[in-house]
Amino acid sequence: MNLNDIYQHLKNDLDYMESWLDREVRSSQKDLEKASSHLLKAGGKRIRPVFVLLSGRFGTYDLEKLARVAAVLELIHMATLVHDDVIDDANTRRGIPTVRSEWGNRMAMYTGDFMFARALLLLSEIPKPEIHQVLSSAIVRVCEGEIEQVRDFYRLNQTFRNYLRRIKRKTAILMEVSCLLGGLVAEANPLHVKSLGRFGYYLGMSFQIIDDILDFTSTEQKLGKPVGADLLQGNITLPVLYALKCTPYDEQLRTLIRRNMTNDQLASAIQLVKQSGGIEYAKKVADLYLEKCIAELHRLPGGQPRDLLEGIARFTTVREF
Repeated sequence: MNLNDIYQHLKNDLDYMESWLDREVRSSQKDLEKASSHLLKAGGKRIRPVFVLLSGRFGTYDLEKLARVAAVLELIHMATLVHDDVIDDANTRRGIPTVRSEWGNRMAMYTGDFMFARALLLLSEIPKPEIHQVLSSAIVRVCEGEIEQVRDFYRLNQTFRNYLRRIKRKTAILMEVSCLLGGLVAEANPLHVKSLGRFGYYLGMSFQIIDDILDFTSTEQKLGKPVGADLLQGNITLPVLYALKCTPYDEQLRTLIRRNMTNDQLASAIQLVKQSGGIEYAKKVADLYLEKCIAELHRLPGGQPRDLLEGIARFTTVREF
Protein backbone atom coordinates (compact mmCIF):
# COMPACT_ATOMS: atom_id res chain seq x y z
CA MET A 1 0.00 0.00 0.00
CA ASN A 2 1.51 3.34 -1.04
CA LEU A 3 0.94 6.73 0.57
CA ASN A 4 -1.75 7.77 -1.91
CA ASP A 5 -3.74 4.61 -1.15
CA ILE A 6 -3.48 5.35 2.57
CA TYR A 7 -4.62 8.94 2.12
CA GLN A 8 -7.57 7.84 -0.02
CA HIS A 9 -9.05 6.18 3.08
CA LEU A 10 -9.09 9.62 4.74
CA LYS A 11 -9.90 11.81 1.73
CA ASN A 12 -13.25 13.16 2.89
CA ASP A 13 -12.02 13.85 6.41
CA LEU A 14 -8.82 15.49 5.14
CA ASP A 15 -10.85 17.63 2.74
CA TYR A 16 -12.96 18.75 5.68
CA MET A 17 -9.82 19.60 7.67
CA GLU A 18 -8.48 21.49 4.64
CA SER A 19 -11.60 23.65 4.68
CA TRP A 20 -10.68 24.64 8.25
CA LEU A 21 -7.24 25.70 7.04
CA ASP A 22 -8.72 27.74 4.19
CA ARG A 23 -10.90 29.65 6.64
CA GLU A 24 -8.14 30.20 9.16
CA VAL A 25 -5.76 31.96 6.75
CA ARG A 26 -8.31 34.61 5.79
CA SER A 27 -7.48 38.12 6.94
CA SER A 28 -8.58 41.71 6.38
CA GLN A 29 -4.91 42.35 5.53
CA LYS A 30 -4.86 41.00 1.99
CA ASP A 31 -1.07 40.75 1.66
CA LEU A 32 -1.01 38.63 4.80
CA GLU A 33 -3.82 36.46 3.46
CA LYS A 34 -2.03 36.05 0.10
CA ALA A 35 1.22 35.04 1.78
CA SER A 36 -0.58 32.58 4.08
CA SER A 37 -2.59 31.09 1.21
CA HIS A 38 0.60 30.77 -0.84
CA LEU A 39 2.11 28.64 1.91
CA LEU A 40 -1.08 26.62 2.31
CA LYS A 41 -1.34 25.89 -1.41
CA ALA A 42 2.27 24.69 -1.50
CA GLY A 43 0.80 21.44 -0.25
CA GLY A 44 2.84 18.99 1.76
CA LYS A 45 2.22 15.55 3.19
CA ARG A 46 -0.28 16.76 5.85
CA ILE A 47 1.14 13.96 7.95
CA ARG A 48 0.32 15.61 11.29
CA PRO A 49 -3.40 15.95 10.48
CA VAL A 50 -3.40 12.36 9.24
CA PHE A 51 -1.96 11.23 12.58
CA VAL A 52 -4.63 13.17 14.49
CA LEU A 53 -7.42 11.62 12.43
CA LEU A 54 -6.09 8.05 12.55
CA SER A 55 -5.31 8.25 16.27
CA GLY A 56 -8.86 9.46 16.83
CA ARG A 57 -10.13 6.16 15.46
CA PHE A 58 -8.90 4.38 18.57
CA GLY A 59 -11.60 6.13 20.58
CA THR A 60 -14.88 7.96 19.92
CA TYR A 61 -14.40 9.48 16.47
CA ASP A 62 -15.78 13.03 16.31
CA LEU A 63 -14.67 14.59 13.01
CA GLU A 64 -15.59 18.14 14.04
CA LYS A 65 -13.31 18.03 17.10
CA LEU A 66 -10.53 16.08 15.43
CA ALA A 67 -10.45 18.27 12.30
CA ARG A 68 -10.12 21.34 14.51
CA VAL A 69 -7.12 19.87 16.35
CA ALA A 70 -5.61 18.64 13.08
CA ALA A 71 -5.89 22.15 11.60
CA VAL A 72 -4.24 23.63 14.71
CA LEU A 73 -1.24 21.32 14.36
CA GLU A 74 -0.87 21.96 10.64
CA LEU A 75 -1.01 25.74 11.17
CA ILE A 76 1.73 25.47 13.81
CA HIS A 77 3.80 23.27 11.50
CA MET A 78 3.42 25.75 8.62
CA ALA A 79 4.36 28.63 10.91
CA THR A 80 7.61 26.86 11.78
CA LEU A 81 8.31 26.26 8.08
CA VAL A 82 7.93 29.90 7.09
CA HIS A 83 10.16 30.95 9.99
CA ASP A 84 12.69 28.24 9.01
CA ASP A 85 12.86 29.65 5.49
CA VAL A 86 13.83 33.05 6.87
CA ILE A 87 16.55 31.54 9.07
CA ASP A 88 17.84 29.44 6.15
CA ASP A 89 17.55 32.17 3.48
CA ALA A 90 15.62 29.56 1.49
CA ASN A 91 14.24 30.59 -1.89
CA THR A 92 12.23 27.46 -2.66
CA ARG A 93 10.29 24.86 -0.71
CA ARG A 94 8.65 21.86 -2.37
CA GLY A 95 9.75 23.35 -5.68
CA ILE A 96 7.90 26.66 -5.34
CA PRO A 97 9.09 30.09 -4.14
CA THR A 98 9.05 30.58 -0.37
CA VAL A 99 7.07 33.34 1.31
CA ARG A 100 10.31 35.19 2.11
CA SER A 101 11.45 35.10 -1.54
CA GLU A 102 8.08 36.44 -2.75
CA TRP A 103 7.25 38.97 -0.02
CA GLY A 104 10.50 39.46 1.92
CA ASN A 105 11.72 38.42 5.36
CA ARG A 106 9.57 40.85 7.32
CA MET A 107 6.32 39.66 5.74
CA ALA A 108 7.43 36.04 6.15
CA MET A 109 7.99 36.51 9.89
CA TYR A 110 4.59 38.16 10.30
CA THR A 111 2.98 35.38 8.25
CA GLY A 112 4.45 32.76 10.59
CA ASP A 113 3.33 34.75 13.63
CA PHE A 114 -0.16 35.10 12.11
CA MET A 115 -0.42 31.34 11.62
CA PHE A 116 0.70 30.68 15.20
CA ALA A 117 -1.90 33.15 16.44
CA ARG A 118 -4.67 31.62 14.30
CA ALA A 119 -3.74 28.18 15.63
CA LEU A 120 -3.96 29.37 19.23
CA LEU A 121 -7.28 31.11 18.57
CA LEU A 122 -8.68 27.92 17.07
CA LEU A 123 -7.32 25.91 19.99
CA SER A 124 -8.99 28.24 22.51
CA GLU A 125 -12.38 26.93 21.33
CA ILE A 126 -11.53 23.43 22.60
CA PRO A 127 -12.59 23.21 26.29
CA LYS A 128 -9.97 20.66 27.37
CA PRO A 129 -7.16 22.05 29.57
CA GLU A 130 -5.05 18.91 29.10
CA ILE A 131 -4.93 19.50 25.34
CA HIS A 132 -3.87 23.12 25.86
CA GLN A 133 -1.11 22.04 28.25
CA VAL A 134 0.25 19.34 25.92
CA LEU A 135 0.31 21.62 22.90
CA SER A 136 1.68 24.69 24.71
CA SER A 137 4.53 22.63 26.13
CA ALA A 138 5.24 21.24 22.66
CA ILE A 139 5.40 24.73 21.11
CA VAL A 140 7.92 25.82 23.75
CA ARG A 141 10.13 22.82 22.96
CA VAL A 142 9.82 23.35 19.19
CA CYS A 143 11.03 26.94 19.63
CA GLU A 144 13.92 25.72 21.78
CA GLY A 145 14.81 23.23 19.05
CA GLU A 146 14.86 25.96 16.41
CA ILE A 147 17.23 28.05 18.54
CA GLU A 148 19.45 25.00 19.10
CA GLN A 149 19.63 24.43 15.36
CA VAL A 150 20.76 28.02 14.73
CA ARG A 151 23.29 27.76 17.57
CA ASP A 152 24.71 24.56 16.12
CA PHE A 153 25.22 25.82 12.55
CA TYR A 154 28.81 24.97 11.47
CA ARG A 155 29.50 23.53 14.94
CA LEU A 156 31.63 20.54 13.99
CA ASN A 157 32.36 19.36 17.54
CA GLN A 158 28.73 18.75 18.54
CA THR A 159 27.76 15.32 19.86
CA PHE A 160 25.33 12.72 18.61
CA ARG A 161 23.23 13.53 21.67
CA ASN A 162 23.05 17.19 20.58
CA TYR A 163 21.77 16.11 17.20
CA LEU A 164 19.16 13.71 18.56
CA ARG A 165 17.85 16.28 21.05
CA ARG A 166 17.63 18.87 18.29
CA ILE A 167 15.62 16.69 15.90
CA LYS A 168 13.39 15.59 18.77
CA ARG A 169 12.42 19.20 19.34
CA LYS A 170 12.41 20.19 15.69
CA THR A 171 10.34 17.31 14.27
CA ALA A 172 9.49 14.43 16.59
CA ILE A 173 7.61 16.45 19.20
CA LEU A 174 4.90 17.68 16.82
CA MET A 175 4.41 14.15 15.46
CA GLU A 176 4.21 12.79 19.01
CA VAL A 177 1.68 15.46 19.96
CA SER A 178 -0.39 14.86 16.81
CA CYS A 179 -0.90 11.23 17.83
CA LEU A 180 -1.39 12.06 21.51
CA LEU A 181 -4.01 14.72 20.85
CA GLY A 182 -5.93 12.53 18.41
CA GLY A 183 -6.23 9.92 21.14
CA LEU A 184 -7.05 12.46 23.87
CA VAL A 185 -9.77 14.18 21.84
CA ALA A 186 -11.32 10.79 21.07
CA GLU A 187 -11.07 9.82 24.76
CA ALA A 188 -9.22 6.63 23.86
CA ASN A 189 -7.92 4.20 26.48
CA PRO A 190 -5.09 6.03 28.35
CA LEU A 191 -2.66 3.17 27.66
CA HIS A 192 -3.46 3.43 23.96
CA VAL A 193 -2.94 7.20 24.07
CA LYS A 194 0.54 6.66 25.54
CA SER A 195 1.41 4.13 22.84
CA LEU A 196 0.15 6.50 20.15
CA GLY A 197 2.36 9.25 21.53
CA ARG A 198 5.42 7.01 21.63
CA PHE A 199 4.67 5.82 18.10
CA GLY A 200 4.59 9.44 16.90
CA TYR A 201 7.83 10.27 18.71
CA TYR A 202 9.80 7.32 17.34
CA LEU A 203 8.42 7.85 13.85
CA GLY A 204 9.28 11.56 14.02
CA MET A 205 12.90 10.72 14.87
CA SER A 206 13.11 8.24 11.99
CA PHE A 207 11.37 10.69 9.65
CA GLN A 208 13.86 13.51 10.33
CA ILE A 209 16.91 11.25 9.99
CA ILE A 210 15.60 10.10 6.61
CA ASP A 211 15.10 13.77 5.67
CA ASP A 212 18.73 14.40 6.56
CA ILE A 213 19.84 11.45 4.43
CA LEU A 214 17.83 12.70 1.46
CA ASP A 215 19.77 15.98 1.56
CA PHE A 216 22.66 13.88 0.20
CA THR A 217 20.96 11.15 -1.84
CA SER A 218 17.88 12.63 -3.51
CA THR A 219 17.58 15.12 -6.39
CA GLU A 220 16.59 18.77 -6.52
CA GLN A 221 13.52 17.82 -8.55
CA LYS A 222 12.29 15.40 -5.88
CA LEU A 223 13.30 17.51 -2.86
CA GLY A 224 12.06 20.84 -4.18
CA LYS A 225 15.35 22.39 -3.00
CA PRO A 226 19.02 21.99 -3.97
CA VAL A 227 20.83 18.81 -2.90
CA GLY A 228 23.17 19.60 -0.01
CA ALA A 229 21.15 22.66 1.02
CA ASP A 230 21.29 21.68 4.71
CA LEU A 231 25.05 21.22 4.67
CA LEU A 232 25.53 24.46 2.74
CA GLN A 233 23.83 26.42 5.51
CA GLY A 234 25.90 24.67 8.17
CA ASN A 235 23.31 22.21 9.44
CA ILE A 236 25.42 19.33 10.76
CA THR A 237 23.24 16.24 10.43
CA LEU A 238 23.77 12.60 11.38
CA PRO A 239 25.56 11.47 8.17
CA VAL A 240 28.01 14.36 8.56
CA LEU A 241 28.52 13.75 12.28
CA TYR A 242 29.38 10.12 11.60
CA ALA A 243 31.91 11.13 8.93
CA LEU A 244 33.46 13.67 11.31
CA LYS A 245 33.70 11.42 14.36
CA CYS A 246 34.04 7.84 13.18
CA THR A 247 36.05 7.89 9.94
CA PRO A 248 39.42 9.07 8.57
CA TYR A 249 37.65 11.74 6.50
CA ASP A 250 37.24 14.14 9.42
CA GLU A 251 40.19 16.43 8.67
CA GLN A 252 39.25 16.80 5.00
CA LEU A 253 35.66 17.58 5.92
CA ARG A 254 36.69 20.16 8.50
CA THR A 255 38.58 22.10 5.84
CA LEU A 256 35.56 22.06 3.51
CA ILE A 257 32.60 22.80 5.82
CA ARG A 258 32.59 26.54 6.37
CA ARG A 259 30.47 29.59 5.76
CA ASN A 260 30.27 30.64 2.10
CA MET A 261 31.28 27.22 0.76
CA THR A 262 31.81 27.17 -2.98
CA ASN A 263 29.88 24.72 -5.15
CA ASP A 264 33.06 22.68 -5.60
CA GLN A 265 33.67 22.54 -1.84
CA LEU A 266 30.07 21.48 -1.24
CA ALA A 267 30.29 18.75 -3.89
CA SER A 268 33.53 17.46 -2.34
CA ALA A 269 32.02 17.45 1.15
CA ILE A 270 28.96 15.53 -0.07
CA GLN A 271 31.20 12.97 -1.75
CA LEU A 272 33.25 12.48 1.42
CA VAL A 273 30.12 11.97 3.53
CA LYS A 274 28.96 9.33 1.07
CA GLN A 275 32.35 7.59 1.05
CA SER A 276 32.53 7.60 4.85
CA GLY A 277 29.54 5.31 5.32
CA GLY A 278 27.61 8.12 7.02
CA ILE A 279 24.53 7.51 4.88
CA GLU A 280 24.42 3.82 5.78
CA TYR A 281 24.98 4.56 9.47
CA ALA A 282 22.18 7.13 9.55
CA LYS A 283 19.85 4.68 7.79
CA LYS A 284 20.55 2.06 10.47
CA VAL A 285 19.67 4.56 13.20
CA ALA A 286 16.48 5.53 11.35
CA ASP A 287 15.57 1.84 11.05
CA LEU A 288 16.08 1.35 14.81
CA TYR A 289 13.61 4.14 15.53
CA LEU A 290 11.23 2.61 12.99
CA GLU A 291 11.40 -0.75 14.79
CA LYS A 292 10.54 0.97 18.07
CA CYS A 293 7.63 2.79 16.47
CA ILE A 294 6.22 -0.42 14.97
CA ALA A 295 6.57 -2.13 18.37
CA GLU A 296 4.44 0.62 19.95
CA LEU A 297 1.84 0.20 17.21
CA HIS A 298 1.51 -3.47 18.03
CA ARG A 299 0.42 -2.54 21.55
CA LEU A 300 -2.72 -1.05 19.96
CA PRO A 301 -5.87 -2.91 18.88
CA GLY A 302 -5.61 -4.43 15.41
CA GLY A 303 -7.65 -3.09 12.52
CA GLN A 304 -7.55 -0.58 9.68
CA PRO A 305 -6.34 2.46 11.70
CA ARG A 306 -3.33 0.52 12.97
CA ASP A 307 -2.62 -0.89 9.50
CA LEU A 308 -2.75 2.60 7.97
CA LEU A 309 -0.40 4.01 10.60
CA GLU A 310 2.02 1.17 9.95
CA GLY A 311 1.82 1.84 6.21
CA ILE A 312 2.76 5.49 6.77
CA ALA A 313 5.61 4.49 9.08
CA ARG A 314 7.08 2.08 6.55
CA PHE A 315 6.73 4.65 3.77
CA THR A 316 9.00 7.05 5.64
CA THR A 317 12.01 4.74 5.28
CA VAL A 318 11.70 4.23 1.51
CA ARG A 319 10.53 7.69 0.42
CA GLU A 320 12.59 9.83 -1.95
CA PHE A 321 11.12 13.22 -1.00
